[in-house]
Amino acid sequence: MRRRVVTGAVVTATGLAFLAAIPGSAAAEPGNAVDYTVVAADGASAAEATAAIKAAGGKIVSSNDAVGVYRVTSTDAKFGTKATATDALIGASERRAIGHAPNQLEKVDRNARTGRGGKGGPAKLDPLDSKLWGLAMVRADKARKIESGDRGVTVGILDTGLDASNPDLAPHFSSKLSRNFAPDLTDVDGPCEVASCVDPVGTDDNGHGTHVAGTIGAAANGIGVSGIAPDVTLVELKGGQDSGYFFLDPVVNALTHAADSGLDVVNMSFYVDPWLYNCTANPADSAEDQAEQRAIIAGMKRALQYAHRKGVTLVGALGNNHEDLGKPRTDISSPDYGADPYPRPIDNSTCWDLPAEGPHVIGVSSVGPSKTKSDFSNYGLEQISVAAPGGWYRDGYGTDTFQTAGNQILSTYPLKVLQEEGLVDADGNITADGEGLVFKECTKAGKCGYYTYLQGTSMAAPHASGVAALIVSKYGYPDFRRGGKTMAPALVEAQLYRSAAEQACPEPRLQSYVREGRSTEFDALCEGGKNFNGFYGYGIVDAYAAVGGR
Repeated sequence: MRRRVVTGAVVTATGLAFLAAIPGSAAAEPGNAVDYTVVAADGASAAEATAAIKAAGGKIVSSNDAVGVYRVTSTDAKFGTKATATDALIGASERRAIGHAPNQLEKVDRNARTGRGGKGGPAKLDPLDSKLWGLAMVRADKARKIESGDRGVTVGILDTGLDASNPDLAPHFSSKLSRNFAPDLTDVDGPCEVASCVDPVGTDDNGHGTHVAGTIGAAANGIGVSGIAPDVTLVELKGGQDSGYFFLDPVVNALTHAADSGLDVVNMSFYVDPWLYNCTANPADSAEDQAEQRAIIAGMKRALQYAHRKGVTLVGALGNNHEDLGKPRTDISSPDYGADPYPRPIDNSTCWDLPAEGPHVIGVSSVGPSKTKSDFSNYGLEQISVAAPGGWYRDGYGTDTFQTAGNQILSTYPLKVLQEEGLVDADGNITADGEGLVFKECTKAGKCGYYTYLQGTSMAAPHASGVAALIVSKYGYPDFRRGGKTMAPALVEAQLYRSAAEQACPEPRLQSYVREGRSTEFDALCEGGKNFNGFYGYGIVDAYAAVGGR
């Protein structure tokens, strides 16, 4: 199906734009059932929450008792208000997006030159690895001489899906552990591809999740590209819709499944909407919207804490809104779903950008080939953990690499999506529009994989997730209960931070992007010292150092 995609431009004020249309949220009217995600109050039992939902006029469709989150349907137009009024429930969120895979910012500029860009990739491993400057920057090519990943280490891709037909992803894909938690919704995604509206695991009608997966664990098999940890096992956790939106219920269920299945690392390259920031009691919001946001905050935090407690290392993209997350600007883009946006002054102590600002999440900023913070990347001492290559096509100002596709991140991508975008034709051949932006690699048996460029903090996070997977592979111990290896997330974090390559703030500390064509709104102040600062955190992730190299 066609995604809601607008290609060509990259500039965006919020990092959440570039959608041809934002689907509306239906208000409940008599006879019209509306889906809600309901979150139980702290300390409320499952029985109390269930009774309260029924008393408010709701019917429970599914429940996640581990974190007290329920999917509910109701024909009562006042269900949300009634649910908020009971002590057993925090609130009810209409089943609308709480996260978004920001493909449109990250898609390569179609006006960019297709020169190679970057500062050079690693020594040739797989045919396209010479284009992976990020692989070289984090020294993953050297790391695999010590540790290339253990098949017993599992990495969950909590995203829009995973195209397991790609020969770089097929070898280490676990269909057994993979799940689709986000059935197609016709009002959001368009017509369903299958009768059940539940896309089979191993598919991705958006492309974002497939790109993320390739950076983490594309196989070093002599074709295409290789990932940071090419021998780990990849698990699809489809929590995002084909259209790129993320809803609370699928995300929470994906995280609890990851925890209960013993996954080692989960990558989360999405960020929240309809509220850019979810606040507990923003005076600019209505009482019902405040309750909805409190429910989202509670549901997400519980799910993240549950996963962490069960041994999952959580990695998240910091977001592409070019702001210091500890000093947020007034939010003028929310809600971006179902109602007109209005100015919302953001109180940093009571508002969260989730999941990046959630508990136990390793927050990752993006850098370009020159190691400059990407103009779009969020930053700040409060939430940053590490930096990683996420691409920046405007990098290299004053050189022949400026505004070239190669400054971005090349990774696996679904053929179907490339055909929808007109970059590959019906016969599988790269079109004139796709030349230099899309690559095709085939096995001797004729099985072909496709690859394209994206940029964003969504591309930075999987570099860090791959390094985290290598750490578990190298230092983890046997998991006798579930098999494979395991390692406490706190220890994984410590090694990730300890081994990161320290990077000092630029001089002057106020980084301007005006010469690259950005407004002064993109100016960013780097605070902190070389050992920890708001642009790079503890440093740029270093796979080689992480597994014992020097």
